[in-house]
Amino acid sequence: MSFDAPAQQAMEGSQFSFGIAAARYNEELVDGLLKNMRATFAAGGVPESRIEVLRVPGSHEVPYAIQLLADRGSHDCLIALGVLIGGDTNHHEMVGQSVSGALHHVSLAAKLPVINGVIVANTRAQAEARCLGAINRGSEFAHAALEMAALKRKHSR
Repeated sequence: MSFDAPAQQAMEGSQFSFGIAAARYNEELVDGLLKNMRATFAAGGVPESRIEVLRVPGSHEVPYAIQLLADRGSHDCLIALGVLIGGDTNHHEMVGQSVSGALHHVSLAAKLPVINGVIVANTRAQAEARCLGAINRGSEFAHAALEMAALKRKHSR
Protein backbone atom coordinates (compact mmCIF):
# COMPACT_ATOMS: atom_id res chain seq x y z
CA MET A 1 0.00 0.00 0.00
CA SER A 2 1.12 3.48 -0.76
CA PHE A 3 1.74 6.16 1.83
CA ASP A 4 0.05 8.64 -0.53
CA ALA A 5 -3.52 8.17 0.69
CA PRO A 6 -6.25 10.50 -0.60
CA ALA A 7 -7.28 13.41 1.59
CA GLN A 8 -9.93 12.25 4.01
CA GLN A 9 -13.19 14.13 3.78
CA ALA A 10 -15.41 14.66 6.80
CA MET A 11 -18.57 12.70 6.08
CA GLU A 12 -21.82 12.32 7.94
CA GLY A 13 -22.66 8.64 8.03
CA SER A 14 -25.60 8.24 10.39
CA GLN A 15 -27.85 6.94 7.60
CA PHE A 16 -25.43 4.25 6.42
CA SER A 17 -25.13 0.61 7.43
CA PHE A 18 -21.86 -1.32 7.24
CA GLY A 19 -21.01 -5.01 7.26
CA ILE A 20 -17.53 -6.10 8.30
CA ALA A 21 -15.94 -9.52 7.93
CA ALA A 22 -12.89 -9.76 10.18
CA ALA A 23 -10.38 -12.58 10.50
CA ARG A 24 -9.38 -13.93 13.92
CA TYR A 25 -5.92 -14.97 12.68
CA ASN A 26 -3.46 -12.26 13.82
CA GLU A 27 -6.35 -11.17 16.00
CA GLU A 28 -4.53 -8.42 17.92
CA LEU A 29 -3.67 -6.70 14.65
CA VAL A 30 -7.13 -7.15 13.09
CA ASP A 31 -8.69 -5.86 16.31
CA GLY A 32 -6.49 -2.75 15.98
CA LEU A 33 -7.90 -2.14 12.50
CA LEU A 34 -11.43 -2.71 13.78
CA LYS A 35 -10.94 -0.36 16.75
CA ASN A 36 -9.66 2.43 14.50
CA MET A 37 -12.52 1.86 12.06
CA ARG A 38 -15.10 2.04 14.84
CA ALA A 39 -13.59 5.32 16.11
CA THR A 40 -13.76 6.84 12.63
CA PHE A 41 -17.33 5.62 12.12
CA ALA A 42 -18.33 7.06 15.50
CA ALA A 43 -16.76 10.41 14.59
CA GLY A 44 -18.81 10.31 11.37
CA GLY A 45 -22.04 9.72 13.28
CA VAL A 46 -22.49 6.04 12.40
CA PRO A 47 -24.39 4.38 15.26
CA GLU A 48 -22.84 1.16 16.58
CA SER A 49 -26.17 -0.54 15.84
CA ARG A 50 -25.56 0.06 12.11
CA ILE A 51 -22.26 -1.87 12.12
CA GLU A 52 -22.44 -5.65 11.80
CA VAL A 53 -19.27 -7.67 12.37
CA LEU A 54 -18.81 -11.30 11.38
CA ARG A 55 -15.65 -13.02 12.67
CA VAL A 56 -14.05 -15.83 10.68
CA PRO A 57 -10.94 -17.97 11.29
CA GLY A 58 -8.58 -16.34 8.78
CA SER A 59 -8.25 -14.02 5.82
CA HIS A 60 -8.99 -16.78 3.33
CA GLU A 61 -12.46 -17.16 4.86
CA VAL A 62 -13.23 -13.42 4.74
CA PRO A 63 -14.64 -13.39 1.16
CA TYR A 64 -17.23 -16.03 2.08
CA ALA A 65 -18.41 -13.91 5.01
CA ILE A 66 -18.47 -10.84 2.75
CA GLN A 67 -20.66 -12.82 0.33
CA LEU A 68 -23.04 -13.71 3.19
CA LEU A 69 -23.29 -10.04 4.13
CA ALA A 70 -23.80 -9.02 0.50
CA ASP A 71 -26.58 -11.58 0.06
CA ARG A 72 -28.55 -9.97 2.90
CA GLY A 73 -28.77 -6.71 0.98
CA SER A 74 -29.00 -4.66 4.15
CA HIS A 75 -25.68 -2.76 4.07
CA ASP A 76 -24.47 0.23 2.10
CA CYS A 77 -20.86 -0.93 2.07
CA LEU A 78 -18.87 -3.96 3.21
CA ILE A 79 -15.36 -4.06 4.65
CA ALA A 80 -13.02 -7.05 4.68
CA LEU A 81 -10.38 -7.11 7.43
CA GLY A 82 -7.44 -9.44 7.83
CA VAL A 83 -3.68 -9.47 8.26
CA LEU A 84 -1.30 -11.66 6.29
CA ILE A 85 2.36 -11.65 7.32
CA GLY A 86 5.23 -13.11 5.33
CA GLY A 87 7.20 -16.07 6.56
CA ASP A 88 9.57 -18.55 4.98
CA THR A 89 7.36 -18.89 1.88
CA ASN A 90 5.22 -16.56 -0.22
CA HIS A 91 1.97 -18.09 1.10
CA HIS A 92 0.83 -14.68 2.39
CA GLU A 93 1.09 -13.23 -1.13
CA MET A 94 -0.86 -16.12 -2.65
CA VAL A 95 -3.66 -15.80 -0.08
CA GLY A 96 -3.67 -12.02 -0.47
CA GLN A 97 -4.12 -12.26 -4.24
CA SER A 98 -6.83 -14.88 -3.90
CA VAL A 99 -8.73 -12.85 -1.31
CA SER A 100 -8.41 -9.66 -3.34
CA GLY A 101 -9.82 -11.31 -6.45
CA ALA A 102 -12.69 -12.90 -4.53
CA LEU A 103 -13.62 -9.60 -2.87
CA HIS A 104 -13.57 -7.84 -6.22
CA HIS A 105 -15.86 -10.52 -7.66
CA VAL A 106 -18.36 -10.19 -4.79
CA SER A 107 -18.40 -6.41 -5.14
CA LEU A 108 -19.16 -6.44 -8.84
CA ALA A 109 -21.63 -9.34 -8.71
CA ALA A 110 -23.56 -7.82 -5.80
CA LYS A 111 -23.24 -4.24 -7.10
CA LEU A 112 -22.09 -3.30 -3.63
CA PRO A 113 -18.88 -1.54 -2.58
CA VAL A 114 -16.42 -3.80 -0.78
CA ILE A 115 -13.38 -2.24 0.89
CA ASN A 116 -10.37 -4.56 0.83
CA GLY A 117 -8.87 -4.04 4.27
CA VAL A 118 -6.70 -7.15 4.22
CA ILE A 119 -3.16 -6.06 5.07
CA VAL A 120 -0.42 -8.04 3.32
CA ALA A 121 2.92 -7.31 5.00
CA ASN A 122 6.38 -8.77 4.71
CA THR A 123 7.08 -8.48 8.45
CA ARG A 124 5.17 -8.26 11.70
CA ALA A 125 6.68 -4.80 12.27
CA GLN A 126 5.14 -3.59 8.99
CA ALA A 127 1.77 -5.06 9.98
CA GLU A 128 1.93 -3.51 13.46
CA ALA A 129 2.69 -0.08 11.98
CA ARG A 130 -0.42 -0.33 9.79
CA CYS A 131 -2.76 -1.82 12.36
CA LEU A 132 -1.59 -0.47 15.71
CA GLY A 133 0.89 2.27 14.92
CA ALA A 134 1.43 5.46 13.02
CA ILE A 135 -0.08 4.28 9.70
CA ASN A 136 -3.79 4.24 10.53
CA ARG A 137 -5.17 1.95 7.84
CA GLY A 138 -8.29 1.20 9.91
CA SER A 139 -9.34 4.84 9.76
CA GLU A 140 -8.51 4.96 6.05
CA PHE A 141 -10.72 1.92 5.42
CA ALA A 142 -13.60 3.52 7.34
CA HIS A 143 -13.26 6.78 5.39
CA ALA A 144 -13.26 4.84 2.12
CA ALA A 145 -16.36 2.94 3.26
CA LEU A 146 -18.19 6.17 4.12
CA GLU A 147 -17.31 7.68 0.76
CA MET A 148 -18.35 4.57 -1.17
CA ALA A 149 -21.61 4.23 0.79
CA ALA A 150 -22.45 7.82 -0.18
CA LEU A 151 -21.54 7.11 -3.80
CA LYS A 152 -23.74 4.01 -3.84
CA ARG A 153 -26.69 5.86 -2.37
CA LYS A 154 -26.28 8.74 -4.84
CA HIS A 155 -26.04 6.58 -7.96
CA SER A 156 -28.11 3.46 -7.22
CA ARG A 157 -31.55 3.00 -8.64
